[in-house]
Amino acid sequence: MHDISLSRARLPATLEIEVFDEFGEARRQAIAAERALTLYLNKREIVTLMTLGADPEALVVGYLRNQGLIASREDLLAVHVDWDVEAAAVVTRHEPEDLEERLGHRTVTTGCGQGTVFGRLLEAIPRHPLPETPLRQSVLYGLLENLGEHNETYRSAGAVHGCALCRQEQVLDFVEDVGRHNAVDTLAGRQWLVQADSAGADIFYTTGRLTSEMVLKVAQMGIGVLVSRSGVTQKGVELASRFGVMLIARAKGRHFQAIHSAGRLVLDAVPPRRPGDRAAGGGR
Repeated sequence: MHDISLSRARLPATLEIEVFDEFGEARRQAIAAERALTLYLNKREIVTLMTLGADPEALVVGYLRNQGLIASREDLLAVHVDWDVEAAAVVTRHEPEDLEERLGHRTVTTGCGQGTVFGRLLEAIPRHPLPETPLRQSVLYGLLENLGEHNETYRSAGAVHGCALCRQEQVLDFVEDVGRHNAVDTLAGRQWLVQADSAGADIFYTTGRLTSEMVLKVAQMGIGVLVSRSGVTQKGVELASRFGVMLIARAKGRHFQAIHSAGRLVLDAVPPRRPGDRAAGGGR
């Protein structure tokens, strides 16, 4: 394993401004930072990302990894971020032979503020078959409770999404950023840059929607269970079926909606029905 030259140019995720409340009283309020960071791959401008700036090196590495523009960790030589010019320079040993073709074919996704995938990634398949990870209902509930301890930026400032790499109900790594795609990319980058932190991850959690791009990125990370407190899209369901990803949508409290879960979801903590709960087969 070779060393990668890193700048480690982290910035605070929040800053304080003066606001006036409904009583006309002034107070200090934390808000989420939002910074522009233009990514260059071997001196070629790729994209400008809007980010908190809390872990920019991992963000740009994960972005390039999830876009298929870097094939392996061994290709990475240097990742340098300079906030004075709002730029991140990534140097690699190789780059895709069809880079120009990939950059010329863009798909605008349903990400927060719009995301983009290059090339025909929506037609891609994971390099290796995904594990058919089982999930116990009691483990899901335990994970949801544990995740509540990790949304520090959201609690203080709001306006961010969070993503987590988990091993069953244990949260291994948690990232917040202004968009869910930034958060998942940062975790993908950390998988390469700080490999020990995410060893054995088998569940991915996001506060955002389960869209095609989210399913694709999680599948590329080799994880077969994707959990969200939000809903799912048609293309997300289609890709999850193709890749073998079990989706757990609208997971809040004791409620959830499992998709592609046959033989993998173990109902060992079924909650009692309450008045007003939707009955099986109900149309409400």
